Amino acid sequence: MSFFSPALLLLAIMRTPLFAVIAASAMLGFYIEEIDLSVIAIEVYRLAEMPVLLAIPLFTFAGYMLGECRASQRLVNLTHSLLGWLPGGLAIVAIVACALFTAFTGASGVTIVALGALLYPALKEAGYSENFNLGLLTSSGSLGLLFAPALPLILYGVVAQQMDLDDPVSIDQLFIAGVLPGFLMLFLLSIYSMMQPRKAQEPANRSKPATWQTLKEAKWELPLPFLVLGGIYSGYFAVSEAAAVTALYVLIVEVFIMKEIKIQQLPGIIRESMILVGGIMIILGVSLASTNYLIDTEVPTRLFEFIREHIDNKLTFLILLNLFLLILGMMLDIFSALVIIVPIILPIAVGYGIHPVHLGIIFLANMQLGYFTPPVGMNLFIASYRFKKPVMRLYRATIPFFIILLIAVLIITYWPALSLVLIQ
Repeated sequence: MSFFSPALLLLAIMRTPLFAVIAASAMLGFYIEEIDLSVIAIEVYRLAEMPVLLAIPLFTFAGYMLGECRASQRLVNLTHSLLGWLPGGLAIVAIVACALFTAFTGASGVTIVALGALLYPALKEAGYSENFNLGLLTSSGSLGLLFAPALPLILYGVVAQQMDLDDPVSIDQLFIAGVLPGFLMLFLLSIYSMMQPRKAQEPANRSKPATWQTLKEAKWELPLPFLVLGGIYSGYFAVSEAAAVTALYVLIVEVFIMKEIKIQQLPGIIRESMILVGGIMIILGVSLASTNYLIDTEVPTRLFEFIREHIDNKLTFLILLNLFLLILGMMLDIFSALVIIVPIILPIAVGYGIHPVHLGIIFLANMQLGYFTPPVGMNLFIASYRFKKPVMRLYRATIPFFIILLIAVLIITYWPALSLVLIQ
């Protein structure tokens, strides 16, 4: 393997597409081991035999449609009418709205762009400091990654299911396991928001008619969480079936009932959403081949034995894992990180007695934090562009939120029951 590592590193430095680097590594590996290269095509074709994989394009399409209509405006109005009476209510509205929007769109950058235009002026008018507003919206953009039906949860489940584990991982389990850790993050940020001083009072509490009005406006979006989660948890829908129902529901509501998306816009929305899906699928396909090579050559086993010689307890391993994942979250997008790194670290973590579902929540919680970790967290640059602020200003603004969410990540990491209690 060391024979071709420099060549692959050179390809990466030359900005060769990630799927090409992964495919090249698998091809070279199998060639050196004198294994027929047709195994790579077989692994890529195996994608077609995974029914759960249908959920990715369907949920992505539904999320892109929600991003193109005024669903975000209705979501903000509804959460403000229900939570605006709380101390720091508008900030809590921003946190909850961002988490829900990210969960359904699957992309934190979309959340910052879509909701930032609504929430940033409102927070400013409510008297919150500029740094608080910037830090809150930048960090909240990735909050929904632990809530169903976020695409990273599904993708982790798909990758983990390809591993030969004693405890198989189901996507239903991941959906349930992310609930309490996700709420922990929302709770800690909400407490911090309540403590913030303001130069002006927030708008007066909304009356019941206004609340009723926001409920009526959002009446078509309100059933979505119950439709998806209720159908999956009750066993009435499989994940792929829930994705199909969600996509069809959003299509009918936004195109034919609300009429906020014109039929002429659909080809463009389909194209944009499937570009993302295509990128995920091609990386996943070649990664399955690369994973097969790693397993055949016992790379995870040898790596585990090496680590075991130097790290003799689970606690130390988890500390190093958190540091590694934080750095990874800064350098790679979450989909690439999932398909490249999970096949390597999952067998090692299981060797230390870490439940694979718990590892998935740890992984995504760290990735979520890495999105806005200086110096190269992706959300920092998206927020800098969206709010027209220097990125150094955003570095400073996100520090308190980074510390709070880091505390949450440590609790999630070292308290496994928080993730596992609902699935046991």
